[in-house]
Amino acid sequence: MAGSVRAVLGRLWQEYAGGTALRLQLLDCYLLYMVLSGAAQFLYCGLLGTFPFNSFLSGFSACLAACVLAVCLRIQINSQNKGEFAGISPERAFAGFLFASTILHLVVINFIG
Repeated sequence: MAGSVRAVLGRLWQEYAGGTALRLQLLDCYLLYMVLSGAAQFLYCGLLGTFPFNSFLSGFSACLAACVLAVCLRIQINSQNKGEFAGISPERAFAGFLFASTILHLVVINFIG
């Protein structure tokens, strides 16, 4: 049983590494980092308390919103979705991501107080 799971995971990794563009892999690393960061903040809040609750809400919502923005960017720059996003170049999608991230972080900084 464990051998077949290991074989499936190995094949999944080989196909992902071989069939996914490098910039999508980098974006996936960023997504993983944001998910782990949000999970760490949630775990910290659950274990040690919610004293600066605005700080927890700001940090956790920033991680969640950054994941949403990164997923939107990944969908737009994926070559398999060219038909749906024909008028949007990868550079324009990245510029939109940067603009939205800047607005997001300004809102988060203001919410911290």
